[in-house]
Amino acid sequence: MFLLAVLCVLYLWGPATLTGGLGSIPNSIPRKTVPITSNGCRLFREEGVWNYTTMLLREDLNMLILGAREAIFALDLHDIRVKKAMVSWPVTSLQQKDCSNKGKDPESYADGKLTLENKQEDGKGKCPFDPSQRYTSELVDGALYSATSMNFRGSEPVMMRSSEETIRTEFTSTWLSEPNFIHMAHIPEGEESTEGDDDKIYIFFSETAVEYDSYTKVDVSRVARVCKGDLGGQRTLQKKWTSFLKARLDCPIPNTNLPLLVQDVFNWCHGNWTTCVFYAVFTPQSDSSQHSAVCAYRIEDIRRVFSKGRFKNPVTVDMSFVKWMMYTGDLPDPRPGACIDNHAREMSITRSTDLPDKTLQFIKEKPLMDQPVNPFGRGPLLVKRGAAFTRIVVATAIAVDGSNHQVMFIGTKSGSVLKAVNYDGEMVIMEEIQLFEPSEPVKILRLLNTTLYVGSEVGVVQMPINECVRYHSCLDCVLARDPYCGWDLNYNHCATINSTQNASTVIQSLREGNASQCSPLGNSKTVNISFFPGNSVKLWCQLYSNLAQVNWQVNGRPITSSNTFQILPDSLMILNASGDASGLYTCSSIETISHRKYETQHAAYDLRLWSGSGTTASLHQLHNTQHTLVVIVVLLSLVLAVLGTWNLYKGHLTLPCCHRRVKDAVNKCEEEHLSPNQAQNPKPASSMDNLNSNNNSSRQQYSDSRETDRLSIIVGSSGQVLLKYIDDESDI
Repeated sequence: MFLLAVLCVLYLWGPATLTGGLGSIPNSIPRKTVPITSNGCRLFREEGVWNYTTMLLREDLNMLILGAREAIFALDLHDIRVKKAMVSWPVTSLQQKDCSNKGKDPESYADGKLTLENKQEDGKGKCPFDPSQRYTSELVDGALYSATSMNFRGSEPVMMRSSEETIRTEFTSTWLSEPNFIHMAHIPEGEESTEGDDDKIYIFFSETAVEYDSYTKVDVSRVARVCKGDLGGQRTLQKKWTSFLKARLDCPIPNTNLPLLVQDVFNWCHGNWTTCVFYAVFTPQSDSSQHSAVCAYRIEDIRRVFSKGRFKNPVTVDMSFVKWMMYTGDLPDPRPGACIDNHAREMSITRSTDLPDKTLQFIKEKPLMDQPVNPFGRGPLLVKRGAAFTRIVVATAIAVDGSNHQVMFIGTKSGSVLKAVNYDGEMVIMEEIQLFEPSEPVKILRLLNTTLYVGSEVGVVQMPINECVRYHSCLDCVLARDPYCGWDLNYNHCATINSTQNASTVIQSLREGNASQCSPLGNSKTVNISFFPGNSVKLWCQLYSNLAQVNWQVNGRPITSSNTFQILPDSLMILNASGDASGLYTCSSIETISHRKYETQHAAYDLRLWSGSGTTASLHQLHNTQHTLVVIVVLLSLVLAVLGTWNLYKGHLTLPCCHRRVKDAVNKCEEEHLSPNQAQNPKPASSMDNLNSNNNSSRQQYSDSRETDRLSIIVGSSGQVLLKYIDDESDI
């Protein structure tokens, strides 16, 4: 039955949707992978607090207002690790009991403090009862536009304006069918409009499709709009939207059985509203596909569907089944769903309450457009296999030649952020930066100037978007094709592009990735390695780019994987190495950009069989001073032995078990070298004079009455080591 449903959907969706101008799905790979241990970001989290998913950026106060579960924080906008204020917002026991009975599981800033005003406001229709439900809102000219659920169970979806004249959608599946609200945006289309048009509020969401002929539920993505000046109808659609229209939002990728569902939208505008573009991330609604996508939609294409497109019409078949078909009849005048414009005013219609019932009845029954909204370029900007996309923001970067580029930052379900840009249809993913553990999805993204704020269940991260220090060389910097970065010839490093830089002193090639101006890096310094026969040897080689191919050679001959050699992403394993494995090993990377190949040598090893005349080098310390370090360690050991003997002799150290034996041996040794008279009249040893007055620990360790023995080492002409008992420091 499911197969039949899928076939029906494919038939209705159409073959053009399956291809979307794409022959196959590219497997986009980030050029660099930045682990969580070296991302250079700033993390804020509070013990016992979770769900950091609400943000308000106040640049005027230099503050990030961060909402979490039962807590609100005021953080320094430049360094979120600095907590300026915090206020707890706990749920009362009565509210917990009320939620439990209904089947659920149990601001302002002034004077440097956060306080909660003791003011109650009805949140019905403004935010959901369940925090896990998606919702969206927008404040426009003091009025709150919201899309959420009206009741506790979440079964009454609504898009409404909360003001003195509250307007909302109809409670019917024709208007909203189990929606999942995603994003809302105010577009000031009334500004400089030759048609005398009104501003629009656009809503992006997914919902159960009412137009598909299937035996199972199929979800689709939608974009809807209402007019800001809508006041509802006089009789029909009283206190309801008279301008509510919706259309299918397509983001087609090949080899997918079901439509992808929108997860987040970012509206990017440069100057006039006519330049606005909506960037949206999509994920599959079934496990049959693991590809996420980014599609872009121009405001003019969305407007054209709503103002020029045809409507779908529900037709009852066999007295029970409703089939949606394209409406081919005449449209009422004014056009259903249109805002009050010059044409309406010519008909003496100045408010929505003046609209005729024929127009209102049409939009009440048929708010769905027949034509979908297609993405710019008829296909997605980016398709990637792997962790699902969750959020997106878009920033503008100005290259060294003055050109503008839109850089996308895409949050994923694996806790990372992708940094990507599209160059004339070629998508380049510059980096994937891991910000949270892989099990913690990115739940919110906010952008301010050159700083990205990323929230998750476990914390919030502050990340600069123009981190150029990760590019190590001129070749690495230029091939990254990062519009924020270029190789500065004056300072010989990868620098952030700014308006004061001279283009002649900066190397940057974004569209072509041409690094021919970079000086050659030269070969790596050879590291000497010795190995024992029969052991496995691991030679390390870390490439700068995930797009590069590794090239291992021994004595100038290419190495291929075999029973002896295993080529790993970061190393070469030589298994059961024998004498034949000796030789000069080199590791190089070959990166191809625009049909140009760039080769870089990363490591070189002179591998030799252990001969017994040297010391085996450490494979993890790729330095040329291994043997020197061993010699130094041996010398230090000898020095320590001498110092230990000296301290025993001086009496600074005492070995209780052998102290008397050493002294007796010394006395015997002295008697053998003294004259008979000297042996009969030995000089008495002094106890206090032999103590080292500069050694405080010696005073604590030994009593004043205890004799201190001192030994010195005297090497005779024949090399014989003699032990001599010295009883006065003057003898030393």
